[in-house]
Amino acid sequence: MTRPTTNLLARAVMCALLPAALVACDADPATNAATSAVVDPVADARVAGDGQPIAGDASGAVAAGQAPGMPGTPGGSSSTLPVAPGDTAGNAQDAPEGDADADGEEDAEPVPPAKAAAADADLADDSTLRLQVLLERAHFSPGEIDGKGGTNTRRALAAYQRAHDLTVGDSPDEATWAKLNEDTAPILVEHTLSQDDVAGPFRDTPAKVEEMAKQEGLPYESVEEKVGELFHANPAVIAEFNPGVELKAGQTITVPHVASAKTLPKGTRIVVDESDSVLQLQDDAGKVLAQFPVTTGSAQFPLPIGDWKVNGVARNPVWHFDPELIAGTSADAQKAEIPPGPNNPVGTIWIDLTKEHYGIHGTPEPAKIGKTASNGCIRMTNWSAVALGKVAKPQMAVVMQK
Repeated sequence: MTRPTTNLLARAVMCALLPAALVACDADPATNAATSAVVDPVADARVAGDGQPIAGDASGAVAAGQAPGMPGTPGGSSSTLPVAPGDTAGNAQDAPEGDADADGEEDAEPVPPAKAAAADADLADDSTLRLQVLLERAHFSPGEIDGKGGTNTRRALAAYQRAHDLTVGDSPDEATWAKLNEDTAPILVEHTLSQDDVAGPFRDTPAKVEEMAKQEGLPYESVEEKVGELFHANPAVIAEFNPGVELKAGQTITVPHVASAKTLPKGTRIVVDESDSVLQLQDDAGKVLAQFPVTTGSAQFPLPIGDWKVNGVARNPVWHFDPELIAGTSADAQKAEIPPGPNNPVGTIWIDLTKEHYGIHGTPEPAKIGKTASNGCIRMTNWSAVALGKVAKPQMAVVMQK
């Protein structure tokens, strides 16, 4: 295994990770375009206890440091190094300093004060955008907020209704709206863009893996993409409420209020349901605490039905592309190392599972979640993968079912 290049934190912790898992990832078979994820604006940091990779798998997959175009502290470190399979010393995970209570549990992130935008008063009481934002804040994610709705929104609504003993339907009835409206925060708020919000560089992501491998990093393609990810919304929604407005530092814009969606309840197991294309965070009693739309498996790489566990969470990983594990690759495709960044094929969060070559991660195309095939992995929106990565702990149960 080659030694990684990374900025190491002084406060090191052990985190179990099967390096082999990072050679397999989601890709759209029709286009052979790799998928990715992005990190939360405040990046968590993890490194191996001794600052070095431990031999055990030839893939050499590791996490790199901060990549161009990635949100977080400029020049900071956000990384996880691999630990050999079966090393029980790696089954521990720390929260970043200041995010844990006396028992070592992560505290809920405070939701910053929000000022309702003028457009908030114009939203219809039963608008789809309003429904999507309320569901997102309740941790029953409709996926990308687009104001249009669809399958993912209906599934989120049904799960929310079941979780609150409400009548399940394709649209919210009076009782459902009453429950949703217990959340009285505005739907659209004002946000003044910071330098970090709009910082680049920005450049197009190559379509071919071999061209990706030549890049120093895989940043956002545009400031519109970056801001859309920050607020869990299709860039068209941001543009609709900010016509003609340049996305630059110091500019105040109207955005969906999703700050509280970034911190999940503490569950004890993850359940992936293939038939409904959803991932749920549950407690010991099976109560659904959160639900997200996902893309799961394909004919060549089906979802591995059964009981598994979380090995660890990698942040800013290098993707070790192996054409034998990706459907639709050309016969002459070669193995390659793809640099980190928001458009890295495995994104900036990889939740590694005990099933070899399988993990949970994000995508640069959130509108396709739940609608296209993957190469066996569980693909989520970037922001959902980040939120789940904060509560996914080593040895957490992962159940995959049809």
